[in-house]
Amino acid sequence: MPLTNFQKAIFKEVCRIPKGQTATYKKIAEKLRTSPRAVGQALKRNPNPEDIPCRRVVKSDGTLGGYFGKQYEKKKKLLKSEEVRI
Repeated sequence: MPLTNFQKAIFKEVCRIPKGQTATYKKIAEKLRTSPRAVGQALKRNPNPEDIPCRRVVKSDGTLGGYFGKQYEKKKKLLKSEEVRI
């Protein structure tokens, strides 16, 4: 399925998050004048998580958010490998 311009804008913003750092769904939403939920929905459809580091997007309270089971542990492991404190 082709990406929408909205998804492309979110993915582009996420790619700007430096390795070892995080941004919140809310912060990205504010930059793009949308809602944090819309950001999360777009990231859920990330076609290339290795290149588009959606793992670097967290909830405002610092928790990983939106990830369950193996995906939660994978995100946590990836962030730790980037030396992100969680």
